[in-house]
Amino acid sequence: MHVPAATVNAEVGEAKAQSLSYVVLLAATTAISGFLFGFDTAVINGVLLLLRRQFALSNLQTEIAASSLLFGAAGASIIGDRYGRRRSLIAAALLFALSSFGAALASTVTIFSAARLFGGLAIGLASVLTPIYIAEIAPSRNRGALVSLNQLAIVVGILSAYLVNWQVARLGESSWRWMLAAATVPSIAFLFGLLLIPESPRWLISIGRRDQGERVLARIVGEQSATPQVEAIEQAAAGEEGSWHELLSPSMRKRLAVGMLLALFSQITGINAVLYYGSIIVSEHFPGQSTSMALIANVIIGAVNFLFTIVAMVFLDRWGRRAILIIASGGMAIALTFLVIGLNVDGISPVLMLASILLYVAFFALGMGPGPWLIISEIFPTKMRGRAASIATSTLWSGTLLVTFTFLSLVKILNLWGTFAIYAALSCLCCIFVWKMVPETNGRTLEQIQETLSK
Repeated sequence: MHVPAATVNAEVGEAKAQSLSYVVLLAATTAISGFLFGFDTAVINGVLLLLRRQFALSNLQTEIAASSLLFGAAGASIIGDRYGRRRSLIAAALLFALSSFGAALASTVTIFSAARLFGGLAIGLASVLTPIYIAEIAPSRNRGALVSLNQLAIVVGILSAYLVNWQVARLGESSWRWMLAAATVPSIAFLFGLLLIPESPRWLISIGRRDQGERVLARIVGEQSATPQVEAIEQAAAGEEGSWHELLSPSMRKRLAVGMLLALFSQITGINAVLYYGSIIVSEHFPGQSTSMALIANVIIGAVNFLFTIVAMVFLDRWGRRAILIIASGGMAIALTFLVIGLNVDGISPVLMLASILLYVAFFALGMGPGPWLIISEIFPTKMRGRAASIATSTLWSGTLLVTFTFLSLVKILNLWGTFAIYAALSCLCCIFVWKMVPETNGRTLEQIQETLSK
């Protein structure tokens, strides 16, 4: 019996569409962790204004309260290699819920900081494992957009935190408790979503559970494509020990250095000075701006972050990773230079200074927001991906901690313009680093990337 070619092509096209829909569903479910990541890190922006007054915090105490989450995040572990991506994310979901509930009920700043530390552990796990999980299930042609879905969820979480802060602030001095408690609901939704998704097929195959991994792959890429992909994954994994010794071997050091430095640059160029202390910057350093106006400015910053993350998702798979990272880091340097000049001109409109910050955030969201997570999830071999990504991500969180813990102190010593001048200079260095060191990974399978980087 002859089956028309058009019918066969239609069936293949339908199967691919169903597979992609399934992958998008899996990616969207795990990306809820990104929402919680963004919400928990950004909600502190509004909380600090009220917490500072309620507990009469000094600058140092404020920095500790803001940084407690990051101490936990910087300790991201290798649990994902031992227990799998999915099971470790379930642990993160429980920690997210515990942290939100505990911080909302805190009676002292010490209890508050301890509860936020648990949230940091959740973010540390999620920020390592979510991009890895998505990269390991995504087709190569869609991997940039799908991994960036996690970054989109992060900025949606940031924007949601700013909107919640703005609306809830009218409840009075204790409204910071409701700001924090709001994250409990998506934490529970994340937990239930994880119970319905499979483990990463590449992780399953790498630990010898071939049949289980092949079944998951067949659901993702179709039965015909699953077998050759399993063979390619096994062949790539056969040459990997997955040990710490191998990770630190000469052949891996350059990749590890690229991942760590890219992660570090994404943070020490100052983005979290804006995301965490934006309300303090606007209310205390922009003439004539109230607390309410500062919270509104945060919402505008969050909206710009969101819009340009969508732009990044569109172009990362079209223009490639390196070009966008170079444009983004160079643009950040230019925007911060405008801000530094504006802060040194008497009588300049706060609107122009805010515009410089918005331009900086736009360039960050275009490249340095999603780019490092994507590169980190792509450049390491399967058996070492969790460990290597945990090191790179811990470096990222260490950079975040450095900025968050020193920002107010630097402003006191160098003034606001001097602090942002440092971030502008570091953005220039980042641009040069990407140009010289970061490889292009666009359009290749994870196994093809390993083969190219091993030469």
